[in-house]
Amino acid sequence: MLHYTLVFLIVAAIAAVLGFGGFAGAATGIAKALFIVFLVLSVIAFLRRAK
Repeated sequence: MLHYTLVFLIVAAIAAVLGFGGFAGAATGIAKALFIVFLVLSVIAFLRRAK
């Protein structure tokens, strides 16, 4: 999951440099959403393991 977040951030950075603003914004939004999902799943896994 974290791998895909980094991929989308790199794609967004390249798209922003090349001038594709709409695509860069969309890729950034996807990266943010994936990172939040990663954090939530990490916390859930940590709490389940702590029991």
